Amino acid sequence: MSTDTPDIDQSRSALLLRLRTEHRDLDRTIAELQATPAPEALAMQRMKKRKLQLKDCIARLESDMIPDEPA
Repeated sequence: MSTDTPDIDQSRSALLLRLRTEHRDLDRTIAELQATPAPEALAMQRMKKRKLQLKDCIARLESDMIPDEPA
């Protein structure tokens, strides 16, 4: 096992935190935009697409952080 593993884990945790924060902020922004009388469709579509990308990245990072179990 390499000696930089804790640094990698820490940077992954920091990235995961940033992605979750951006995802949560986008969720809030989308909800606020949907509450307006005439939400801008293109902006909404882009935000939803970005939110899905973030969700995929978060899931991938979380999966990578789970240690492999011996068979």
